[in-house]
Amino acid sequence: MSDAVRTKLGAVSTATLTTVLMKRGLRNVFIRGIHKINPQAPRLVGPAFTLRYIPAREDIDHLGVFGDLNHPQRRAIEECPQGAVLVIDSRKDHSAASAGGILITRLFKRGAAGVVTDGGFRDTPDIASLPFAAYHAAPSAPTNLVRHHALDINQPIGCGDVPVYPGDLMVGDNEGVVVIPAAMAEEVANEAFEQTVFEDFVEERVRAGQGIFGLYPPNEGTAAAFAVWRKEKGR
Repeated sequence: MSDAVRTKLGAVSTATLTTVLMKRGLRNVFIRGIHKINPQAPRLVGPAFTLRYIPAREDIDHLGVFGDLNHPQRRAIEECPQGAVLVIDSRKDHSAASAGGILITRLFKRGAAGVVTDGGFRDTPDIASLPFAAYHAAPSAPTNLVRHHALDINQPIGCGDVPVYPGDLMVGDNEGVVVIPAAMAEEVANEAFEQTVFEDFVEERVRAGQGIFGLYPPNEGTAAAFAVWRKEKGR
């Protein structure tokens, strides 16, 4: 992902992105049922690095497994690249944590762009104190081993019923998280950025009392007015 694409994706809303993706036939791109733990944390933009959980089994998932240096959850934390987003398939099960404050802090310190799970995190008061984009469904105090078996990393997963492939672009704001297929990230970023500039113009007009007919979508007069406005605003 180029710096230009990252900058543009960081300046557009998930709502706009879902519309731009729908124009390309993609409707299932918004991860449902999650929110950002710290609303003041930076926006989320980065390629997906994935971790998949399956249901835990009592004879396998015990506290001793964390001593294994090849444990997939621990490896995911230490191998997630700088600037990437760790995306966790927890099967929408937040009855036990997908990870806790220490691991999320480690991701933050390693330079990850954020973390997303369709399950829950523990130690959420600690996570909420970080300037780090962490999304989950609900707080969950029990350790992941109660419900989750970490199986593999950086393979295709489902998160909140949305398919996520390694390298897909994850974009999050205070509304939620959108998944953009890597192959179309640049064109989606460019169109979404342009749409955002136009919608800022529309928002300004609506706040001034103008009606939406002929404005949104625009007629010829609105298109001409937008061109003048954009030049004046330097956008």
